[in-house]
Amino acid sequence: MFEFCAEPKTLEGLAWLSCYLTTPKHMEFYFSFLTVLSLLAVAAPAALAFGFGGAMAARSHHAPVRWFGNIYTAMVRGVPDIVFFLFFVIALDQGIEWLTHQIRCPDWTQPIRQGLEFRVCPAAKVPPNNASHFAHQVYAFALAVLTFAIVFGAFAANVLKGAMDAVPRAQIETAEAYGMTQGQAFRRILVPQMWTYALPGLSNLWLILIKATPLLFLLGIQDIVYWARELGASKSARFDYPHPDWRLWYFLGLLIFYLLLTRLSEIVLARLSRRFSHGQATRAGEKMRRAAA
Repeated sequence: MFEFCAEPKTLEGLAWLSCYLTTPKHMEFYFSFLTVLSLLAVAAPAALAFGFGGAMAARSHHAPVRWFGNIYTAMVRGVPDIVFFLFFVIALDQGIEWLTHQIRCPDWTQPIRQGLEFRVCPAAKVPPNNASHFAHQVYAFALAVLTFAIVFGAFAANVLKGAMDAVPRAQIETAEAYGMTQGQAFRRILVPQMWTYALPGLSNLWLILIKATPLLFLLGIQDIVYWARELGASKSARFDYPHPDWRLWYFLGLLIFYLLLTRLSEIVLARLSRRFSHGQATRAGEKMRRAAA
C-alpha cells in the first residue's frame, strides 16, 4: 500500500509492521469482519421469521400444521449444530445441483452417484466452474444464512411459543369481547405483549448466534477465524514478511472483537428490555412505574 513497502526485507520496526498489516491478505482479513457482521444482520431477522412461523405452526388448530411445527422445532433442536451445518449444507448444495442437472442435462446417461462421488454435468454446477471466487463466496454465504436461519429459527420458535402462551388469556378474551376478531386480537394484543416475555430467550439466542459465527469456517467461507489461522501461522524467509507463530495474537484480537460485540449487544438488549417492559404488568414494568412516580 505504501511506496516504501516495495522492498520488505529492508524494513524494520514500525515501518515493517505498517507494511505487513496493509498487505492484500490483511485487507481480506479486515473485510472478513464485515462478512461476519453481514451474516448477523441477515441471519438474525431470517431466524426470527423462521421462529415466528414455527411458533405459529406449533399453535395452529390444524393438526397437520401443528405437527409440522412441533417436528421442526424438535428435530432441529435435537441435532448438534455442527452436524446439522455439515449435513444440511452438503445436502442442500447437492439438491440444487441435482435439480439443475435434471433441467439442463436431460440426455445425461452417466449415473450421478458414483460411489461416494456426486457428479453432475458441467452446465449444472452451481455456481459454474468458471465463476469468480467472489461468486463462490456469495453462494456459500447464502447457504450459510439459510442454515443459520433454520437452526436458530427452531430455537426462536420455542421461545416465541412460550412467550405467546405467557400472555394472560383474559386479555385476549377482553379484546374479543370488545368485538375484535381473532386476527385483530393476535396483532394488537398478543404480539405486542409477548415481546417482554420473549426478549430474555431471544437475547440468549442472539449471543449464541454471535458465538456460532466461526462455523462459517466449516462452510468454506473465508471468515475471520480462517484468516487468523492463515495469517498467524509462522512464515519462513521465503515469504515477503517472515515472522514466527503469531496465532496467539490474532486469536486474541478475535477474542477482543467478540467481547466488544457482546458488550454492545448487551447494552442494546437492555434498552429494548426497558422499552418492552414499560407499562406491562410484570415485575420490571412495576419497577419502572414506581421509579417514575
